[in-house]
Amino acid sequence: MTSTTLFYIIIAIIIIDFIVDKVLDALNAKHYNDPIPEELHDVYNTEEYEKSQAYKKYNYKFGILTSTFSIILTLAILFFDGFEFIDTVARNYSENPIIVALIFFGIIMIGSDIINTPFSYYQTFVIEEKFGFNKTTKATFLLDKLKGWLMMAILGGGVLALIIWFYQVAGQYFWLYAWGLVTVFTIFLNMFYARLIVPLFNKQTPLENGSLRDKISAYAETVGFTLDKIFVIDGSKRSTKANAYFSGFGSEKRVTLYDTLITDLDDKEIVAVLAHEVGHYKKKHIIFNLATSILLTGLTLYILSIFIYNPLLSHALGVEIPSFHVGLIAFGLLYSPISEITGLIMNWFSRKFEYQADDYAKSTYAAAPLITSLKKLSKNSLSNLTPHKAFVFMHYSHPTLLERMNNLKL
Repeated sequence: MTSTTLFYIIIAIIIIDFIVDKVLDALNAKHYNDPIPEELHDVYNTEEYEKSQAYKKYNYKFGILTSTFSIILTLAILFFDGFEFIDTVARNYSENPIIVALIFFGIIMIGSDIINTPFSYYQTFVIEEKFGFNKTTKATFLLDKLKGWLMMAILGGGVLALIIWFYQVAGQYFWLYAWGLVTVFTIFLNMFYARLIVPLFNKQTPLENGSLRDKISAYAETVGFTLDKIFVIDGSKRSTKANAYFSGFGSEKRVTLYDTLITDLDDKEIVAVLAHEVGHYKKKHIIFNLATSILLTGLTLYILSIFIYNPLLSHALGVEIPSFHVGLIAFGLLYSPISEITGLIMNWFSRKFEYQADDYAKSTYAAAPLITSLKKLSKNSLSNLTPHKAFVFMHYSHPTLLERMNNLKL
C-alpha cells in the first residue's frame, strides 16, 4: 500500500462518517413534528411542545453548520498539508521529540478550540439564551476556556510526554507501559474527580441537614449503601438544566446534586433518582464500565504499537519526517470506524444498564416518583420525546423516556 492510497482511505472514512451522521440527523429531524405519545401527553402542553420543537430545529440547523465547517476545515488541512506545516513550526522550536510533539498537539488543540469558540459562544449566548437555559456570564465562559487549556496542558501534556518517552525507551513494548499509565490515570480521576477537578469550575457545599438529607440517608440505610458525603453543586451558575451523579470509590464515594435538581424535583423524586444511581453501583455497572474502558484502551494501544513504527502513517498526512505524534493522528483517523463499533456496543450495554438501574429503584423505592422525575427533567431540558429508532441506536446511551416509562410500569 502506498501513502497516497492510505491518504484517500482516510479521506473516505471522514466523508462516509459525515454522510452517515447527516443522514441520521435528517431522519431524526423528520420526527420533530410527531404528535406526543399518549403516555407522555402530560409532559408538554401545546405551547411547551412548540418550544421544544423550535429548540430541536435550532440545534439541528446549527449542527449542520458546525459539522459542515468542521469537515471542510479537516479536509482542507489534509489536502493542503496542514499537518506538515504544523510539524515544521514545532520543529523550529526544538529537536527533542517530546517537546516537538507537545508543541504540535498544543497548536492543534488550542487552535481548534479558538476556531470553534465563536460556535460555542453562539450556542451558549444565543441558542441556550433564547430558550432560557443559559446562566453563564461572558467572564465565566472565558475563564472556563482558560482553565480548560491549563488542564489540557498539565494533564494531557503530562500523559502524552510519558507515552512518547515510553515509545523511545521501551520499543515495541511501549504500549504496555502506556496502558499501565493510562489505567492508573483513569482510576485516579474516577476516584478524585469530585475532589480535584470539579472545584476548579464549580462550588460544592455539603447538603444541609433537613428533610431531603434525612430521606436520602434513610433510603441508603435500607439498601445497605453507605452514603455520608452528599454535596450540592452550583449548576445554576451556567445552566438551568438539572443533573445528579455519583463519583469516587470507597472513602471518596459521594453523591452530587445540582441545585437546579433540588429546585425542579420534590424530595421523593430526588430520592428516586438517587435510588437509580445506587442501582448502578449495586449492579456493578460502574466497575464494568471502568474495566471495559481500560481493556479497550489496552486493545487500542496494542494495535497502535503494530502500526506506529510504519512511516506510511506520517507520509499519508503529507509529513516527510516520520514521527510518533503525526503517526498518532493518522492512526486515530484510521481507527475511527473501530471506535464507532465499540461505541455502539458500549451504548447497547449502557441502555441495558439503565433499565437495570430503573428496576432497582422500582424494587427498593418506588416507580412512580422516578417516572415523574424523568418527565420533569425531560420537560425542563426540552428533550426530544419522539427520536428516530436508528438515531437512538447509534447515539443514545439511555433508552428514550417512553421506553423507560414502559419498563417501569411492568
